Amino acid sequence: MFDWQAIRLTFLLAATTAAILIAVGLPVAWWLASTRSRGRGWVEAVVALPLVLPPTVIGFYLLVLLGPRGPVGMAIESVLGLRLVFSFSGIVVASVLYSMPFAVQPFTAGFRAVDRRLIEASWCLGVSRLSTFFRIILPLSWPGLMAGIVLSFSHTVGEFGVILMVGGNIPGATRTISVSIYDSVQAMDYSAAGWTAGLLLVFSFLVLSAMYSLQTRTRTPVWPKAS
Repeated sequence: MFDWQAIRLTFLLAATTAAILIAVGLPVAWWLASTRSRGRGWVEAVVALPLVLPPTVIGFYLLVLLGPRGPVGMAIESVLGLRLVFSFSGIVVASVLYSMPFAVQPFTAGFRAVDRRLIEASWCLGVSRLSTFFRIILPLSWPGLMAGIVLSFSHTVGEFGVILMVGGNIPGATRTISVSIYDSVQAMDYSAAGWTAGLLLVFSFLVLSAMYSLQTRTRTPVWPKAS
């Protein structure tokens, strides 16, 4: 009925992607929320690209860059002996890049919602910028942070085009839930496809309900938008 191997792999991929985006996305989001640099618009546009580009376009360029003949893939394979394409590591890289706006934009909105006077008061009291970030800014921006984590996780669960382009369809390695549904439909196994699609439908509905509830209670915008 369910492809449990694909389900486990998908949620492992989503958890790994969300964890990496916390580490990578928070500094980027804080810079976007606090900087007055003229280059901010360009950075925001780059972050938002996955919202408007077709997944196959992103997947194609990643395949070229990360492949054994690509500049990035060749360097990584020569140094670490790791081949990224058609591997779990490769789809993690692809998922992080493809889900970037779903983490960074809510993070940025959460940071911008923090009262600047509280931050400046903390600095005036002699609290370091790093301590202020962890003791003042992060706790006050938690709605945006939580939204970014949940959205990036759930978005990764439903990825298809980028995963298929970079990872292919290898059971136990790169075959995710969405690829499993595609395979079931191609094999005319509508029963298996229906059960798995229903699981994703329920999961997506619960995530959307939670996010709308969070936005209503906090009045903090949590949805990504194109620049």
